[in-house]
Amino acid sequence: FFQRANKESLKLAEVNKKITGRYYQVAAIRRVGERFQEGHRRALLVMATGTGKTRTAISITDMVLKKKWAKRVLFLADRNALVRQAYKSYAEHLPEVPIVNLVEEKNDDAARVVFSTYPTMLNQIENLEEGKRKFDPGHFDLVIIDEAHRSVYNKYQAIFDYFDSLLLGLTATPKEDVDHDTYNLFNAEQGNPTYAYGLEEAVGDGFLVPPKTISVLGKFLTEGIKYAELSEEEQKQYDDLLADDETGAVPDHIDPGKLNAWLFNEDTVEKVLKQLMEHGIKVEGGDRLGDTIMFAKNHKHAIFIKEVFDKNFPQYAGKFAQVIDNKVEYAQDLVEKFCLPDERPVIAISVDMMDTGIDAPDCVNLVFFKPIRSKAKFNQMIGRGTRLREDLFGPGSDKQHFLIFDYCGNFEFFEQNPEGYETTSSASITAKIFEKRLVLTAKLKNEPYNRDDELQQYRTNLLDLLHQQVSNLERQSVQVRPKLKLVDKLSERAVWDHLQSQERKEIVRELAELIPANIDEDEMSRRFDLLMLTLQHEKMDGVLQQKKTKEVAIEFAEHLYSKKHIPAVKKVLPSVEKAISEEFWTSPKVTSLEEIRQQLRELMHLIERKSRAPVYTDFEDEFSEIEIDDAFVSDSGVNKNRYLRKIRKFIEEHSNHLIIEKIRKA
Repeated sequence: FFQRANKESLKLAEVNKKITGRYYQVAAIRRVGERFQEGHRRALLVMATGTGKTRTAISITDMVLKKKWAKRVLFLADRNALVRQAYKSYAEHLPEVPIVNLVEEKNDDAARVVFSTYPTMLNQIENLEEGKRKFDPGHFDLVIIDEAHRSVYNKYQAIFDYFDSLLLGLTATPKEDVDHDTYNLFNAEQGNPTYAYGLEEAVGDGFLVPPKTISVLGKFLTEGIKYAELSEEEQKQYDDLLADDETGAVPDHIDPGKLNAWLFNEDTVEKVLKQLMEHGIKVEGGDRLGDTIMFAKNHKHAIFIKEVFDKNFPQYAGKFAQVIDNKVEYAQDLVEKFCLPDERPVIAISVDMMDTGIDAPDCVNLVFFKPIRSKAKFNQMIGRGTRLREDLFGPGSDKQHFLIFDYCGNFEFFEQNPEGYETTSSASITAKIFEKRLVLTAKLKNEPYNRDDELQQYRTNLLDLLHQQVSNLERQSVQVRPKLKLVDKLSERAVWDHLQSQERKEIVRELAELIPANIDEDEMSRRFDLLMLTLQHEKMDGVLQQKKTKEVAIEFAEHLYSKKHIPAVKKVLPSVEKAISEEFWTSPKVTSLEEIRQQLRELMHLIERKSRAPVYTDFEDEFSEIEIDDAFVSDSGVNKNRYLRKIRKFIEEHSNHLIIEKIRKA
């Protein structure tokens, strides 16, 4: 550690009240100081969005620098916008401390605080300059992880293992929802972070404002579009727009998940916008809609919303409502303008860019126009409206609450599924291919395949390839070095012949993501590899005919057949013809599927990537009555009033049930 002998005690260290003057911020700083002073190397702060996590981190940085516990500090976030925002906050509150943002500028050796995204820092410590790394393991004395959660350390654990430093995690996820692995990372007991300050406490203390929820269920958004329920005129439009180009077949139902994915219905968007403009919180004496974030499903959905808005509210057409996502030029400038008072846009139609980390105190309306299933993301999105704003409605008239318009039943979903459905970080294509091959070798070892010489030769070839891939891992990589014991064990080719189930699981868990992709080949080649390996598994599992995977392979082959005049395709035409013949797919051999993979993979770049063309309709949608709820949304994401109403309704509907009668009489 930096100046180990000269370190001063962190207990009762003076806190800069100009940066963090609120009691809970001071308490959080004190607890972190005490934890580090007691010899612990890691600390975790759980603080609701809007309560000043970044300011608290700034004060902790100030403390460890002044008390000689750190010479340099690293601040990590998962998005450029969050890095930029943290950088600006540090520059404002610690102007005397040299800082650098590695996302936008080269490293400055004089910098005391370095800001970076996780991928940027991983590249910095992986790449050697004249045989040396830009940052050695002791370069930073404190590493701060903004919004610490499983998906971050699953991918970037190597960074935390590499630096010999104190580690501070920041998260807005309620402490009961923080996952077990995150607590483990920070050496904390489940449900017991270093310090926690939740949404309910913050609202109760007057440091945040609560939401009111407006729940409206649109028929199309929840049930989809049913052909039989459309008017005669709408059915004609449906036939014209949705008939299959080749067969003329028309689906009898459009699933709700397709709405706003590739089918965009004008009346649905009109109704949402009109309700927002009518019932949304107004400012400027009620003359203008207050700042609003509308969470759209995708870029096309966002563009469609803006077009419908400009059409229906021509007096506001232009900058009043604007799309903000990573496909829009100068999106970050738009975010910063939205966060300023009296700036445009008033309605920010966002796709993922404004879900987290945006400090917009003027925001008083949130529109959930997409289903949300991640509990952490749901809490973050609610947090966009919780910040205080004095004099928003005039002198002495402060922001008291904000509105959430929920059109996709998100609150009801989290009442029924309090944990949500957390999406695990998806493995790379190369990692999936590695795993498919490894598992395939295990299946090929079993009866009856172990009696087939051709299949056993294929198994040997697969094991040779897997052994080579692991042996070729860059031993000096910071991601590989912690796994060298396993890599060295697997460097013996004979070990691969007798792997047990647990050993295979360990190899996939520890090494699959480290296998590098061939960046010189087309991504579609790797996707085809994965497809054909999946088909090999389906063949061995006896489910090839029940699954539709083979139809994708046939479609690829048909695309290539249409290009048979190209010399490269003509060269392997027998394999192409085999892949499109019905006879082949009645009972293909595993080795035949592998042969087709090898023959056709290099031609995948010839296949044009197609996406479903968007369909625009104007069918009359039906919305439920507006249900405005003053109930507070707790840290668990449960609207308590609505939850109690559901219980009462259930009791009323089941009043004759034996158990309900017993409860009544008790």
